Amino acid sequence: MTAPAVTGCRICGGPVTEMLDLGRQPLSDAFPRPADLDGEFFYRLAVGRCADCTMVQLVEEVPRERMFHHDYPYRSSLSSVMRAHFTGTGRELLATELTRPGAFCVELGCNDGVMLRTVAAAGVRHLGFEPSAGVAELARGQGVRVRTDFFEEETAADVLATDGPADVIYAANTICHLPYLDSVLRGARLLLAPGGVLVFEDPYLGDILARTAFDQIYDEHFYYFTAHSVRAAAARFGLELVDVRRLPVHGGEVRYTLARAGARTPSPAVADLLRQEREQGVTGEAALRRFAAAVARTRSELVALLRSLREEGRTVAAYGATAKSATVTNYCGLGPELISYVCDTTPAKQGRLTPGAHIPVRPPEAFADPYPDYAVLFAWNHAEEIMAKETGFRAAGGRWIHYVPTVRVR
Repeated sequence: MTAPAVTGCRICGGPVTEMLDLGRQPLSDAFPRPADLDGEFFYRLAVGRCADCTMVQLVEEVPRERMFHHDYPYRSSLSSVMRAHFTGTGRELLATELTRPGAFCVELGCNDGVMLRTVAAAGVRHLGFEPSAGVAELARGQGVRVRTDFFEEETAADVLATDGPADVIYAANTICHLPYLDSVLRGARLLLAPGGVLVFEDPYLGDILARTAFDQIYDEHFYYFTAHSVRAAAARFGLELVDVRRLPVHGGEVRYTLARAGARTPSPAVADLLRQEREQGVTGEAALRRFAAAVARTRSELVALLRSLREEGRTVAAYGATAKSATVTNYCGLGPELISYVCDTTPAKQGRLTPGAHIPVRPPEAFADPYPDYAVLFAWNHAEEIMAKETGFRAAGGRWIHYVPTVRVR
C-alpha cells in the first residue's frame, strides 16, 4: 500500500517544488516480527518547499492512524537527557505561565506523561492529548489526566466546553507531525485564554541543513520549520510568533511561542532568528539543493565504508533503532548483510526487525556479547548519553561510525 500525494502547500495552498527524494520508505516506527513481513506499508519519502510561504513539507502524507496507534513504541522517558529536559520544561511553565489560581495546561502528544507529571504533581489542572493508547496508559499511571485522541479544532472545542480556556498549550516533537496544521492552529486559537500561549518545540530546518541530518526526515515529521514559516503559518490563523529559543535536544530544535495576534510584544529573539535565516539563506531553494547534494554524498560514503569493512571480515552492528534510522537504512540500502543487528533500549522493539531493512533488533546487553568491531551510531542525538554508558566498547577496541554531519570513524 502507498500514501496519497499532497497537491499544493498544506498551509497556504501555494505551489510546492520537490527538493529531495529519499525513495521508498516504510513506516519508521513499525517494527515487524520475523514471521510477519507481509503487508508492510510503504510510501515515497520526498520533501518540497512552498514558493509562497516557504514551508518545507513532505509531498506524500501517511495516514495518521497508521503511525500513531495502540502499539506505538516510542517512550519519551527512556532517555535520561529527555527526562531532565521535560522536567525542566514543566517547572519553567509552572513558574512563568501557569501562575494564576485555576490555571490550565494542555499538552499535545503527551506520550508517557514525562512533562505533564511535573505539572500534575504541582496540583495544576491539566490534560494530555495522546492518540496512542499504549503510551497514554503509561501516562495515566503517572497520575496524568489523558484524552486518547488527536488534537484538532473539533476536539479543542470539546475541551473548551468542559474545562474552559487554556493558559498554556504545549507540544514537543508533535506539531511537525500533524499535516492538518490548519485545524490544529484554529483549535489552539479557540482554546487559548486571551493571554495564553501555544509553546512547541520541533526539529529546526536550519540545523538539519547545517548538519546534513537527512535522517530527521521521515514519515512522522511532515513539516520542517523555520521562524519564517512558523510566523507565516501563525498569521493565517490569528496568531503571532512572540518568542523563539534554540534547544540542543534531538540534534537541534527551536521552541516557538505563539500568542493571539497583538496580545504580547515579540521578544528580540524573534527578530534575531529571522535575521539569521535571511543571512544564511535557510528558507530559500538554493540551501535545499545544496543539502540534497550533500545527502547523496553521505549515502555513497557510508555504503562504501560498510562494504569495505565487511569485505575485510569486520563485524558491524548499530546502536539505536530510532525512527530516523529507517530513513538511513532504506535510503542507503543497508540490510543485515552490512549491519548484523541494532541494539535498542525499547522493549517493544527488541526481538523484532527494523522497518523495511529487516535488521534484527536486540537489547543493549547483546552489544557486549561480544562487542562488534564497529557500531553505526543511529541514535546520534543521544551520543553523549550513549558514550558514557558504553565505555566498555571503546575499551575493547570498538569504533563508532558517524554519518552526521559527515561519514567518519571515531
